[in-house]
Amino acid sequence: MAAYAVCVRDGQILLARSPAADGTREWVLPGGGMEHGEDPYDTVHRELMEETGYRIRVTGFLGVDSRRHLFAGRRLEPATDHHALRLVYEGEVVGGELRPEVDGTTDLAAWQDLDAVPGLARVRLVDVALRLWRERPADGRLEDRPLPRQMNEE
Repeated sequence: MAAYAVCVRDGQILLARSPAADGTREWVLPGGGMEHGEDPYDTVHRELMEETGYRIRVTGFLGVDSRRHLFAGRRLEPATDHHALRLVYEGEVVGGELRPEVDGTTDLAAWQDLDAVPGLARVRLVDVALRLWRERPADGRLEDRPLPRQMNEE
């Protein structure tokens, strides 16, 4: 479980930069994992402060990104079945100063032009969150996601 925020102002989106598995760097949506017992609303506030230095006001709930990944195991180890559930909020910066995270998972926070996002090295969640922000589906679900399988399918 994780919580993220889309913060847009003056045609720019707030992003953080994180190292990818191959050592390159990619842009991510500010946010991250919930601590045990933590409310997602508190998670998004904490994570934004840690990664960007900003305090935000949550202005809306945009939706849920639910993804399942199967990670191959090493040699004789079984594969790992991982389910990522990401809650995406809309946020407005209300205080703090932009700064990089100290001793964390990201190394830079910056405002990026919305028009430049397609050309950035970025994680898929950035695109999903921007679609949620632009389309604002009433049920928090993007239309191109497959519908759930019926319980009685054979």
